[in-house]
Amino acid sequence: MRTTLRISRAAAVFTAVGALALTGCSDDGKKDGSDKSSGSGKGSPSSVVLPKLDGEKLSVAAVWTGAEQANFVKVLKEFEKRTGAKVTFVPAQDPIVNFLGTKIAGGQPPDVAMIPQVGAIQQAARKKWAKPVGPEAKAQLSKNYSKVWQDLGTVDGTQYGVYFKAANKSLIWYNTQAFENAGAAEPKTWKDFLKTAETVSASGVTPVSVGGADGWTLTDWFENIYLSQAGPEKYDQLAQHKIKWTDPSVKDALTTLAQLFGKPSLIAGGADGALQTEFPASVTQTFTGGDQPKAAMVFEGDFVGVNIAQTKAKIGTDAKVFPFPAAGAESPVVTGGDAAVALKDGKGAQALLTWLGSTDAARIMAEQGGFISPNKALDASAYPNEVQRTMAKALISAGDSVRFDMSDQAPQSFGGTPGKGEWKTLQDFLKNPKDIAGTQAKLESDAAKAYKS
Repeated sequence: MRTTLRISRAAAVFTAVGALALTGCSDDGKKDGSDKSSGSGKGSPSSVVLPKLDGEKLSVAAVWTGAEQANFVKVLKEFEKRTGAKVTFVPAQDPIVNFLGTKIAGGQPPDVAMIPQVGAIQQAARKKWAKPVGPEAKAQLSKNYSKVWQDLGTVDGTQYGVYFKAANKSLIWYNTQAFENAGAAEPKTWKDFLKTAETVSASGVTPVSVGGADGWTLTDWFENIYLSQAGPEKYDQLAQHKIKWTDPSVKDALTTLAQLFGKPSLIAGGADGALQTEFPASVTQTFTGGDQPKAAMVFEGDFVGVNIAQTKAKIGTDAKVFPFPAAGAESPVVTGGDAAVALKDGKGAQALLTWLGSTDAARIMAEQGGFISPNKALDASAYPNEVQRTMAKALISAGDSVRFDMSDQAPQSFGGTPGKGEWKTLQDFLKNPKDIAGTQAKLESDAAKAYKS
């Protein structure tokens, strides 16, 4: 369940960002939870109307732990103040569908579960576990969310999920000292990205670190380029295998990716070195070594900060981030996320979905750090530092063009198994980026088998 893994990493990185870039946030607004936005300290009027639920007991299950769990509990506490309900956080285990199945079989499902995978929401709906979203929560979604985030929580035309948390997996992190020494600037397009790489290389530092020993990093490289070049509709078609991997759009994306992979001097250790470099090392080698790191840039999502935290580099000063460069008309945003799904009928569960779809709830969580909201109505000033604001702005500005990780939507045998399917084929492509036709043929052969099973 790679999406769950990545989102857990995302949770940890934002905790790290909060610790490294700023030292905590205000916890104002706790005195009166009736009509003010908790945590804002600004006395903002409430953005959502909630029912009175005096004495009602509710439970919410999620796989979140540590700081992320503690911050989410603050959101639940504010809900308690506004409604009079009592809410209990229930720690869940991965995979959450199995956890929920056990609870449901025992007759004790939580009222609401935070589900981190599109496929898991679909599974919960088709097993008749999930309850449709009510009109009040739907109103919050219509007001605060782009259509794509509403669609991600919809199964067979019925809304089941309210996305509360998102992860931005379209980021390039860079060593600021290496950039300054090279006189390099943050690029906005793929063409400029390659120029920046050459500029950094000329300064004596290898520009790009690639964690090719972990095949999922290579799927993310491909997905970002493909989404930017081919566009969201083609992306959806390929994700569902409605078009073949031998499609010309795949050839175009692989050709673009080969502009980097085909120049070993631009990759730390060359192709052979990259294929022996696991993801954590691809990050740490970018932010160690003083002014002579093994690489100046590393691509991956917000969870990169977890590994940066293992070095002496400080996020926001030594380590900064820019959106994945546009290989087509716009920069891509590939994402993951956690949606609230009601598992019980009743006023309380629906009120909680309404609350979690509101700007007030998003603001409380955002101010704590360790979080990005897909709520487009949330002012970016709610985030505690510029790094998180950059991530959030990129996610929101993508609007309906944002797309969920493609390989995480595929059958696991194709999109999520080490040494097989897409992971293995793209590792072979990293080693031999000239063989675009062969790469396409192998991808299509493996996909055809996986999607039939």
